[in-house]
Amino acid sequence: MNASIEATAPELEPAPQGLSGEVLPHTPISRVLDGLIRHIGEFSAWLWPVLMLVIIVNVVSRYVFSQGFIELEELQWHIYSAGFLIALSYALLRDNHVRVDLFRERFSFRTQAWIELGGMLLLLGPFIGLLLYYSVPYVIDSWHMNEASSAPGGLSHRWIIKSALPLGLGLVLLAAFSRFTRLVAFLAGSEVRHAD
Repeated sequence: MNASIEATAPELEPAPQGLSGEVLPHTPISRVLDGLIRHIGEFSAWLWPVLMLVIIVNVVSRYVFSQGFIELEELQWHIYSAGFLIALSYALLRDNHVRVDLFRERFSFRTQAWIELGGMLLLLGPFIGLLLYYSVPYVIDSWHMNEASSAPGGLSHRWIIKSALPLGLGLVLLAAFSRFTRLVAFLAGSEVRHAD
């Protein structure tokens, strides 16, 4: 009976697919950069179980033993910040970032590529450049001062977490450049690879 239902069911048309990273052609540069970002992203995934463990220890110590630790609270937001900043580049690489796609999916791959290329050149590139321009001196000052937490019992070496800001932004810039080379290759005539 199930076989007859399956045989008579009309075939569904596949949903329209956007110009995802799975279908763009690779370039020699993109292969190297994507591999680097993928390895860093996969390695940084270990930050999330560590963060969960720190949170559990902090909650148990506070509510079971009535003992709070400023170090654990600060360590929580340090790990979360580093994980988030590193994950941005991995999300861009995997094309898992948030998009506002009211019209994009209705456009041809070529139009989508031009829109994305324009967005990278006019929005993402200048934004990341501006953030890097201001974050690098911010981190250098923190290194020179050997900045520590102002909270009693807080973590020392605050410059370590501040260094995650230009590191994460630099990785996003590398991921964007990799994507940029793939878009240019597509617009220059390379065929779109169909995802299986």
